[in-house]
Amino acid sequence: MSDRRNVTPNDLSAFWMPFTSNRQFKKAPRMFVGAKDMHYTTSDGRQVLDGTAGLWCVNAGHCRPKIVEAIAAQAAELDYAPAFQMGHPKAFELANALVGIAPEGLNHVMYTNSGSESVETALKTAIAYHRVKGDGARSRLIGRERGYHGVNFGGISVGGIVTNRKMFGSLLTGVDHMPHTHTPGKNQFTRGEREAGGEDLASELERIITLHDASTIAAVIVEPVAGSTGVLIPPKGYLKKLREITKKHGILLIFDEVITGFGRVGTPFAADYFDVTPDMIVCAKGLTNGVIPMGAVLVTSEIHDAFMQGPEHMIEFFHGYTYSGNPIAAATGLATLETYKDEGLLTRGA
Repeated sequence: MSDRRNVTPNDLSAFWMPFTSNRQFKKAPRMFVGAKDMHYTTSDGRQVLDGTAGLWCVNAGHCRPKIVEAIAAQAAELDYAPAFQMGHPKAFELANALVGIAPEGLNHVMYTNSGSESVETALKTAIAYHRVKGDGARSRLIGRERGYHGVNFGGISVGGIVTNRKMFGSLLTGVDHMPHTHTPGKNQFTRGEREAGGEDLASELERIITLHDASTIAAVIVEPVAGSTGVLIPPKGYLKKLREITKKHGILLIFDEVITGFGRVGTPFAADYFDVTPDMIVCAKGLTNGVIPMGAVLVTSEIHDAFMQGPEHMIEFFHGYTYSGNPIAAATGLATLETYKDEGLLTRGA
């Protein structure tokens, strides 16, 4: 490690860093040059506790041997293969492994490269689902104030963090937002879920449905536990009431579990903790322990099967990415899930 200490690139101007005060950073850069388990090593040799697990993604700690070995082995065997009209075994193995830990009924997986792409995929799937069902008027999307769903156009449209939205104009049309669940006056001195008020908050969705009419609404998307806006735990009954309302009106419910997935709340997914099964779960981050960019969308058989009604030779859904189910990412995901299983990490946080 000594040969990397105090090493800073000579010119930092080329990299336009995300979510960063670039000019200030580049006057006094802070560089990580190594990582192991719970700590980073800085360019001047200090050990820094990774108290946020990277960006809430390194759930099992850094440089885990099983994951490192899986990456090296896969890169030497099959580094890339397209997922369009072709396949490779590990993409299917990982999909089966994800279905194995998902809530019952979420039996199919689409791959992406990030949480933001997973959200876009879920939103497009929701709109397309209603179209193939002959219900094409359902195109409206409902998010939540203070919600965070990534940084692509769909995600910031249904999201409700003002600083992420205000520079980009009107965004997607046909989007509305429910109130957030942050009620400091009622949450004070509360540990975990607040006992009262959950159903009332969720019933705000009925007001929005009355305003727009259920026949125009495709999906509702929420984080089971908000993260990027501050950790906001919903009141008891809130998510169950959302599920009840969406089912009643034929609206799809999407859980954004990019942060809460893979043991963050002491269960494989927050859907398990709250005992609410959505129509889709969006995930990323902990899927590969933060090592390789990868995301996924888990969908019910009802959604999947709706697309499978045409001739077998037809492409059912014109959507996907160059790196969907990338072999190295899939191998990383498998090794990550094995690590979680071996060490009980999916439930240790309970």
